[in-house]
Amino acid sequence: MRLKIYRIGVEEEEKVLRKKAKPLQRVDTAVQKFVADMFETMYEAPGVGLAAPQVGRSRRIIVVDVGEDPIALINPVIKKFEGEEWDTEGCLSVPGKAGEVCRAKRVEVEGYDLKGKKVRIKAEGFQARALQHEIDHLDGTLYIDKAEDIKDV
Repeated sequence: MRLKIYRIGVEEEEKVLRKKAKPLQRVDTAVQKFVADMFETMYEAPGVGLAAPQVGRSRRIIVVDVGEDPIALINPVIKKFEGEEWDTEGCLSVPGKAGEVCRAKRVEVEGYDLKGKKVRIKAEGFQARALQHEIDHLDGTLYIDKAEDIKDV
């Protein structure tokens, strides 16, 4: 089921986007269904990542697909990062805008998969950027808070 994407500039929606999301205690069939809905919403938007707060749920869940293996993570945490690079970012919650953001070039992210198993993902380049962008959402941070040279697109 396609979910509503929350946007900056809509007061009630922005409250959820700016709030630190709560961790999940367990992964059950309801969480698995919600993640499937998140993927569907992300693909239809179209986007390459989505965090639960962007669809109105203050939970620490992200999905990312940059054309490699799709990733769904519960309670993700960046454990290691190195290097830095600037690149252009946009966001489904900030439509029509893009800006330059500096992010780590490589990251290691730890979290739980949809079976509740602890996983560690090593990523670099675009995938690392997407993971960092979505994890920021879980802390109420948007790319526009870090971006330079924000423009209409």
